[in-house]
Amino acid sequence: MSTRLARIWVGIDAGKGHHWAVALDADGETLFSTKVINDEAQILALIETARERAAEVRWAVDISGRASTLLLALLVAHGQDVVYVPGRTVNRMSGAYQGEGETDAKDARVIADQARMRPKGFAVLDTPPELVSTLRVLTHYRADLIADRVRLINRLRDLLVGICPALERAFDYSAARGPVVMLTEYQTPAALRRIGVKRLTTWLERRKVRNADTVAAKAVEAAQSQQIALPGEKRAAKLVCDLAHQLLALDERIKDNDREIRETFRSDDRAEIIESMPGMGPILGAEFVAIVGDLSGYRDAGRLASHAGLAPVARDSGRRTNNYHRPKRYNRRLRHIFYLAAQTAMMRPGPSRDYYLKKRGEGLLHTQALLSLARRRVDVLWAMLRDKRLFTPAPPVTQAA
Repeated sequence: MSTRLARIWVGIDAGKGHHWAVALDADGETLFSTKVINDEAQILALIETARERAAEVRWAVDISGRASTLLLALLVAHGQDVVYVPGRTVNRMSGAYQGEGETDAKDARVIADQARMRPKGFAVLDTPPELVSTLRVLTHYRADLIADRVRLINRLRDLLVGICPALERAFDYSAARGPVVMLTEYQTPAALRRIGVKRLTTWLERRKVRNADTVAAKAVEAAQSQQIALPGEKRAAKLVCDLAHQLLALDERIKDNDREIRETFRSDDRAEIIESMPGMGPILGAEFVAIVGDLSGYRDAGRLASHAGLAPVARDSGRRTNNYHRPKRYNRRLRHIFYLAAQTAMMRPGPSRDYYLKKRGEGLLHTQALLSLARRRVDVLWAMLRDKRLFTPAPPVTQAA
């Protein structure tokens, strides 16, 4: 019977359908290498196998998203410590290990070996609270819906160019509901000319379209500029009609999703604090909470700014000092959240606009000034959440001890 070891490291190359697990001892020797179906029974069997081999098991995974949700939940539920080894690290280090090509087994071994050699070099993973998990699902789903909406609009505009270029140019179909409603019934210049401005206005008003008279006038004007019927117009018109119906239905799904995001987000105690900051509405606030969780993974505001790519990284070499550059490894969505919030806040009178104008006066470009404002707002939001206080235009007065 084999001797039970003091400690082993298990690296897992996670996937949707299955994972691959490799266990190493303190010398880096492989103890077992096995495929594990993404199923509760098989994952529990893997945990038991690892426990039988050593008194202490240290786990490492390369994915912390939906594919590893079941895996992480079972490991945490059974008191196992898990660290996250970024896929970027795995890709860089794979070339230093024997064997050609990329395989699940090789990646799992790299993950385990990196966790063994760098015991404090990776972030510890835990299952997020229910509210954070729910917001992650809802915000990811919203991103998918928005991407679908962009694709639908692009297809619709492409088809409209083949029917009537003037009608395609007449409206911003991504921002206005009225023109899309019109396209569910009238897609060709001939049809728009037949109905005319007055009847089209009445038709749109019955469907509760805002500024129906303006929409009708612009549409008929575009139709009158083209008398010829283009080849394939009838079939293209049917497709435009179908896409318009899809777009309206998708907009309703987005509204429902946004409402659920707001309700879920505002059930969090921090929601009022986050929303009190100019530019941080419920959608951006929900995405912020979905990414950062309870902030326990950030030691200070600087770490949060670094994760958002708003803190410059030193690149000193030899006698060259104070040489900083934009970071390459950061959460682009988190950066986008702070950028959008800063852009919104900058448009209204207040400390954010004053700071932005100050930076522009120092010679910074628009984007540079916005990023500088976003960095400053990270510190402010961090302090607000730390002290559990709402935003105020003036800094809070510090009471002397």
